Amino acid sequence: MRIQVLTIFPELFRPFLETSLLGRAIERGLLIVEVHDLRHFTRDRHRSVDDEPFGGGGGMVMTAPPWLAAVRELSRTGSPWRVMLSPQGRRFDEAKVRELAGRGDLLLLCGRYEGIDERVRQTVVDEEISIGDFVVSGGELPAMLLIEAVSRQVSGVVQRTDSVERDSFRAGLLDFPHYTRPAEVEGIAVPEVRLSRDHAAIERWRELESLRLTLEKRPDLLATARLTPAQARELERRKAGRTPAELP
Repeated sequence: MRIQVLTIFPELFRPFLETSLLGRAIERGLLIVEVHDLRHFTRDRHRSVDDEPFGGGGGMVMTAPPWLAAVRELSRTGSPWRVMLSPQGRRFDEAKVRELAGRGDLLLLCGRYEGIDERVRQTVVDEEISIGDFVVSGGELPAMLLIEAVSRQVSGVVQRTDSVERDSFRAGLLDFPHYTRPAEVEGIAVPEVRLSRDHAAIERWRELESLRLTLEKRPDLLATARLTPAQARELERRKAGRTPAELP
């Protein structure tokens, strides 16, 4: 998979792209990430990328010409899906992660200041994406989150595929609790079933715990979740007001 990033702060990405799973995936050639400095596409000697907004108002607006030149130049090889990171975009979620991973070639536009001239969105952007209903200073951190999430879908980046398959939101539910040694911490013991060798019982515990946590923390997810038979029965039990099934 290939991901290109367009920003005025390319130095922010260097440590991020050299670390952990992502760094190893790039070294192994599983993922290509290219970070481009928007200022390289300016035409004036000051390498200007912003100007005062028409009609007044606070802050500066990023000018259209450098963006248009950069996006068109970087789109000459291949056909990247061009994404502008913006608080006005569609909310980034697991379904969108899988969709973007399937595109195979992305170009991420990271704006700054008060935003990018609207005509850039109108002419060279395929989609706007938001990481949440809040505002940060620029698109760089949202782009990193997008790269991190999408890269996990690339075969070989996460060597244990079951880790990806069991991620929160994969089936529309939150992940079940995880434990490791020691078996007891400050009087809190690991559930006995997790210490057993009964794999069927462990799997049932995982399914029911995943449903329980989703009901407690994110019940809104249940409207579109893909439930296992055990989870579906447990949900009906709770809807009917019956006592929840005993979890080991």
